[in-house]
Amino acid sequence: MKKSYRIKKEKEFQKIIYNKDSYANRNFVVYIYPAKENKHFRIGLSVGKKIGNAVTRNRVKRLMRESLFQLKDNINSDYNIVLIARPGVAKLSLDEVKNNIQHVFKIANIIE
Repeated sequence: MKKSYRIKKEKEFQKIIYNKDSYANRNFVVYIYPAKENKHFRIGLSVGKKIGNAVTRNRVKRLMRESLFQLKDNINSDYNIVLIARPGVAKLSLDEVKNNIQHVFKIANIIE
């Protein structure tokens, strides 16, 4: 994804997380924060050490990025999003990751 779609700064992560507008399923937690100044959505990914070693965490992040790339046309552009992976994600395939992300986004009403 392009740099303009990413959230990288700790302050931005904290602002979104402390808003406490969260939704979850078995494999992902989503925090959302309305952002009116954006032309498109912005997203930050978080994969903690409970997921596994560095190789596993990087694999999970790649799967998450690819899934978001495939879903980006359907995601509502009015939000900043933080997507956090839960420990069960490490065993999933790309299609399963995409379906889980799509499911949690539907719960949060940020996907069309």
